Amino acid sequence: MNKNFIYGIAAVKFGTAVIGYIEKGSWDWGGTKPETTDVEAEQVPDAPVLTLVQKNGQISPTFNLIQLDYENLHNVLGGELVGTSPNYTGWKAPTSLVEKSGQWTIDFVSGQTMTIPNGTILANLGGKLTLTEVSKVECQLKVNKPANGGAPYEINDTPGEG
Repeated sequence: MNKNFIYGIAAVKFGTAVIGYIEKGSWDWGGTKPETTDVEAEQVPDAPVLTLVQKNGQISPTFNLIQLDYENLHNVLGGELVGTSPNYTGWKAPTSLVEKSGQWTIDFVSGQTMTIPNGTILANLGGKLTLTEVSKVECQLKVNKPANGGAPYEINDTPGEG
């Protein structure tokens, strides 16, 4: 594998659970650009004399989950599974406010893995109900500072690859 490029989703996991198929072309890193303040001087009219960095750039991936088995619905939307594992017979939407946070990992086809120690998933049932496309859960992953400090995310070689 050529580790000079990052491409392709091999698997997306919340904790140890693989959350299912992601709609082709739906993954977007989202997020924000770095925030800065330019310091200007009267004597220097053509450019700032200093740029102060206020905030690093951030990611906030959005994607559509299209493999909507009951466990995948539960993993991203919360709520309650009906029946017993591994043969669930249904899923009930949550009746109270849901906050689904924890470790997320994204395995790339190119042989790397992104680890997000503290991600919060925001999700809703979306798309259209037709005979030409599947329903989907529209997801946004908010990347939060880990509780014990450290990097909000990292990219490393996928264990067992390369």
